[in-house]
Amino acid sequence: MKIIKIFLTAIASIVFMTGAYAQNVNIPDANFKAALVNNASINTNMDTAIQLTEAAAYNGAIHVAGLGITDLAGIEAFVAIDSLDCSSNTIWWYDPWTGQYILVSFLSSLNVSANTALTYLNCSDNALTSLDVSANTALTYLNCRSNALPILNVTSNTILTYLNCSGNALTNLDVSACSALTVLQCYYNQLTNLDVSANTALTTLDCSVNQLTSLDVSACTLLTTFNCHNNQLTSLDVSLNIALTTLDCTSNQLSSLTVLGCSGLISLNCSSNPLSSLDVSSCTALTSLGCTYNQLSVLDVSSCTALKGLQCTGNYLSTLNVSGCTSLTNLGCAGNYLSSLDVSACTSLTYLFCTYNQLTNLNVLFSAALTTLDCRNNFLSNLDVSDNIALITLACSDNQLTNLNVSYNHALISLYCYGNQLTSLNVSANNALTNFGCSNNLLTSLNVKNGKNNQMNFDATANPNLSCIEVDDVIYSTLSWSNKVPLSAYFSGNCGSTSIDNTAIDKTLMVYPNPTTGILFITQKENITLSDLTGKLLLEQKNTNQLDMSSLPAGMYLLSFGDHLKQPFKIIKD
Repeated sequence: MKIIKIFLTAIASIVFMTGAYAQNVNIPDANFKAALVNNASINTNMDTAIQLTEAAAYNGAIHVAGLGITDLAGIEAFVAIDSLDCSSNTIWWYDPWTGQYILVSFLSSLNVSANTALTYLNCSDNALTSLDVSANTALTYLNCRSNALPILNVTSNTILTYLNCSGNALTNLDVSACSALTVLQCYYNQLTNLDVSANTALTTLDCSVNQLTSLDVSACTLLTTFNCHNNQLTSLDVSLNIALTTLDCTSNQLSSLTVLGCSGLISLNCSSNPLSSLDVSSCTALTSLGCTYNQLSVLDVSSCTALKGLQCTGNYLSTLNVSGCTSLTNLGCAGNYLSSLDVSACTSLTYLFCTYNQLTNLNVLFSAALTTLDCRNNFLSNLDVSDNIALITLACSDNQLTNLNVSYNHALISLYCYGNQLTSLNVSANNALTNFGCSNNLLTSLNVKNGKNNQMNFDATANPNLSCIEVDDVIYSTLSWSNKVPLSAYFSGNCGSTSIDNTAIDKTLMVYPNPTTGILFITQKENITLSDLTGKLLLEQKNTNQLDMSSLPAGMYLLSFGDHLKQPFKIIKD
């Protein structure tokens, strides 16, 4: 009898233990289980497991983003939750040896078919290859961005207002049933077709970087932000999208773009298309326009009085009208066929980039706020920057300038004027100047004595007529800049006191070595005098072919011979 009682007690214990185990949710992923067990709102008795009753009773949100979870098994027990965020559970490790990121763990599957109360689901930035939300008819927010989904069916999600399925492998997307959608982001997929005619509530549409050849957004009259760049669109009409404020349709194949009626458009970027015309006359609120690398020959933005930034580089423009653009601060119109450019109305202009045109005239006198002017590679013979007192960078190289006055530009830090026809240049008043290039000119006079020579990047090569260069420190310039000036030139603290002619006296007369560390040799005996750059006589010898300079400090000196004392040679003592 005693044996029978023991047996029955054991059976009862087993049954009890089995029943108790069956009441717990099976959660195989340790990270997922830890997150749930540590949540007092879910694990109400704060034991080491989640009971089925606890899971079924919980109707809040589960946020388990970025925890390195690889398996969400057990989520099906939470039938009443309204929000699930399991995003960013893909973990990468950076290998410093290879410089590459290695995939350590990832979430590749998700079953939410039992979570029918979900209104919010964020499973972005994982490695999901499939996602079934057909049972989640209460969903209003779905973010499955950056996964590996080849298919996504949202035909049952009729009250969806936000959908982001970008960065997947979708070739088709049917959103015709999602009439409540206000935000649709499906960029970086492989879509060849997209029908948004039923999505009349859309305010934001981003379908960039797909393979779309056509797109009709005429029904989306509430659209404010529209990005469709990097597709294969050949035409685009947004004239009925009167609420539109931002449009980016760059890098398509657009030969036609209609923005008439878009009076509220603030930003338009249609660069890198084959557009031959662009009418923005009705876009009076436009503040930013990018239309670079098209085929435009004429561009009139005079009605865009709010325009602050205009980039139209790389077109065929022979005419550019910015006459009404009083707010314009940034203008880039390089690489066109402009022969003239009138920016007199652009009194707020701070940046002007008009290189590689055919400009013969450029008036910037009314642009007192200008800080950067780059007008290289044009045909300018004159440039007046006397009113541009805020100018920091001036690049006017490769023009036909014969004169350049920068004495009023005290804020100037960089000046590049190489490849012109300048005969004289004085930057002594430009006390902030540290970058200065004036090579390939016809300079005979150059004053760079601005107090900043020891900080200056300097180049005055290829000026064959240049002799005296006025500098801060003769020794510093001799040691640092000798290879940055023509052989005919020398440095002086005051070029006005010494007249130097370095023309050869006699083809047979040579002086060597130059520079020298001590003894200077001459190919024939002469009467010799050696002076410093102020003209002070230092050494004098008669009928000799060598001169000992070893006792003199390093620097530049003037050597004269016999009957040619008025024609000194420049000698450098190291």
